[in-house]
Amino acid sequence: MKTELSERFGVEYPIFVFTPSEKVAAAVTRAGGLGVLGCVRFNDPDELDNVLSWMDANTDGKPYGVDVVMPSKIPTEGSAVDIDKLIPQAHRDFVAKTLADLGVPPLPEEGEHNTGVLGWLHSVARSHVEVALRHPIKLIANALGSPPNDVIEQVHEAGVPVAALAGSAKHALSHVANGVDIVIAQGQEAGGHTGEIGSVVLWPEIVDAVDGKAAVLAAGGIGSGRQLAAALALGAQGVWMGSAFLTAAEYDLGVRRESGASVIQEALLNATSADTVRRKIYSGKPARILKSRWTDAWDAPDAPEALPMPLQNILVGEAHQRMSLSDDPTAVAMPVGQIVGRMNEIRPAADIIAELVSGFEEATKRLDGIAGS
Repeated sequence: MKTELSERFGVEYPIFVFTPSEKVAAAVTRAGGLGVLGCVRFNDPDELDNVLSWMDANTDGKPYGVDVVMPSKIPTEGSAVDIDKLIPQAHRDFVAKTLADLGVPPLPEEGEHNTGVLGWLHSVARSHVEVALRHPIKLIANALGSPPNDVIEQVHEAGVPVAALAGSAKHALSHVANGVDIVIAQGQEAGGHTGEIGSVVLWPEIVDAVDGKAAVLAAGGIGSGRQLAAALALGAQGVWMGSAFLTAAEYDLGVRRESGASVIQEALLNATSADTVRRKIYSGKPARILKSRWTDAWDAPDAPEALPMPLQNILVGEAHQRMSLSDDPTAVAMPVGQIVGRMNEIRPAADIIAELVSGFEEATKRLDGIAGS
């Protein structure tokens, strides 16, 4: 399975995997794909630096990338304390009452309390880029589209290509005009920030729109080799995955249960493809997340409207931490795509990659038989 993009990056398979877990990212890279570490959870640049040093030592010299969250327009922002003051008390009261109603325990007195993921702030995202470029990364992706022009220039000067997510052909063309090298065409089935156009419609639309001026990765609803084959058949040079690797054995975020799965993973294992919702309550921008008692509370008639980014994440940051440390899989806040219905077991990332490859080979063999009949 070779494409121009896989050969450019020197990977065995054109499978790019976004994950917040460095252990999953490293495992994907070692298995022949390209692991992409999400940086948004790192409030402290030094912590990110340490994690990337770990990646350097645990990827067998194979390529990996990072993903940042940075709007193309530079916002006016104060300190985290200044921004925190902009959150209405009524929203704070709603979150506190909801957590109490859900029975989510407070955080232990010892340990760090999350007052919001500062990686959503433009200034912190810039520090992520600067730290990442001190390591042998091979890709920087931006979850919010094109980074600012000076950041694209900075990354290109370091010899690193830039990727950006797009939910429409219009967005894709804007990315190309800004100098983005790879467009990630993300259909609405995807987890996290996503648009409103379905993958099978969006992928060829963006491929045709960019017309070879940038490589295209297909994203949204990919969890099998058949879907990988479909993406390549529709003109993509590879796939961008995320949700399917949340149940990887290496995923180490959240509290583990006796079964070996984390609370979040147990919630994912029990979900169907109908158990996601697209809401602004996770970050302030539309994002697909797992349906739970937490999302139900925000859908209630008396719930407030979500705040804009980054205020919403600062509002719910500690709530997310409390739920991830609790022992209740019905009260979680987790971005995940509709492919969650296929995520039925915990297994190593290498096994997920191997199944994708074998499924792709079976699908293409079947198509060859149809074409030759």
